Amino acid sequence: MSLLDPIKKLLSSQSLRRDMRSVQRERGAFSIEQANTVGIVFQYNGPEDFELLKKYVLYLREMKKKVRAVGLYTTKELPQFSYSKLEFDFFGKRQFSWFGRPADPTLRTFTEEPYDILIDLNLSDALPLRYLVALSRAKFKVGRWQADDNALHDLLIDSPPEKGLKFFLRNVDTYLLKLRGS
Repeated sequence: MSLLDPIKKLLSSQSLRRDMRSVQRERGAFSIEQANTVGIVFQYNGPEDFELLKKYVLYLREMKKKVRAVGLYTTKELPQFSYSKLEFDFFGKRQFSWFGRPADPTLRTFTEEPYDILIDLNLSDALPLRYLVALSRAKFKVGRWQADDNALHDLLIDSPPEKGLKFFLRNVDTYLLKLRGS
């Protein structure tokens, strides 16, 4: 951990809150059945979690949802694995500014898309992914409950990160199936 990390986190949080206020979006609550489009942000944590995520995307596509997922990898090189470029885009920290703001045009396009549902699978609190969620024009944002996260998501799900991605996805699915949208 660098001596600059606490300063960077503070400045990044202030920048994120300021940028979040400028996002204009149409809000609404959607059940998974009502949604036509789904955006997903996630951090690549290894092949096991990625295989689970691919199955979840396939499940959503079988429900006739248009799905796009954006993943952050923290290694220097993109990990070697197979994936469909139509469903998944991967980015490293170089595609984000020092504050975590998306600097790549593809990421900006992702945030401008008004998805019916945006599912935030950021279990490690990675700042670049928080920025993607904050700047997203998605109508309904779903993510993990955190004490300092009162404006980032529309639906917060209590899911400790140590329980893993499978547990969190199961909870997301449960709530999105029960929800009665607007």
